[in-house]
Amino acid sequence: MQLQLALDLVNIPEAISLIKEVEEHIDVVEIGTPVVINEGLKAVKEVKEAFPNLTVLADLKIMDAAGYEVMKASEAGADIITILGAAEDESIKGAVEEAKKQGKKILVDMIAVKDLEGRAKELDSLGVDYICVHTGYDLQAVGQNSFQDLMTIKGVVKNSKTAIAGGIKLETLPEVIKAQPDLVIVGGGITGQDNKKAAAEKMQQMIQQG
Repeated sequence: MQLQLALDLVNIPEAISLIKEVEEHIDVVEIGTPVVINEGLKAVKEVKEAFPNLTVLADLKIMDAAGYEVMKASEAGADIITILGAAEDESIKGAVEEAKKQGKKILVDMIAVKDLEGRAKELDSLGVDYICVHTGYDLQAVGQNSFQDLMTIKGVVKNSKTAIAGGIKLETLPEVIKAQPDLVIVGGGITGQDNKKAAAEKMQQMIQQG
């Protein structure tokens, strides 16, 4: 199990100073969609240059023109690139093909996918690297989480790794760990804390203990 830090509401200098605080306790750093929209792929490039030993994920939430967008994110230094589970199979195939060519990985974000089980099976057979259940901000606001969704996809996925994102905090982490995803994605659970380093360290310890 690895810990991924999601950075959504920062600019590049803020991202870099935040990562510095917690870098020894995280495995993957995610340049969130809002950051990419505000700053462009140079955010990915600058973070990868500043932290060459961390895995960098570009959360592009690709929906179309997948091969091209994966290529551009790869050029910027992304190790993992996200595509939406709701995208066409042809787009998924294009993303996977380009990622393999570049030696990168594809994470499929299942946000807003209605038939999780059916789609997870299909995506698994299309050769994606990670399938991620994700309760977005707007659903978290009304009290939803992804724990049950994780169990659903764990039951059908054979080749891909699994990931979970959306509202994970220290107090809900034990429930997540029980389900044994490969990647635990945390945003505000770390970035919203006064002592970010301590929060990341505690989460890392809990994940390593499994």
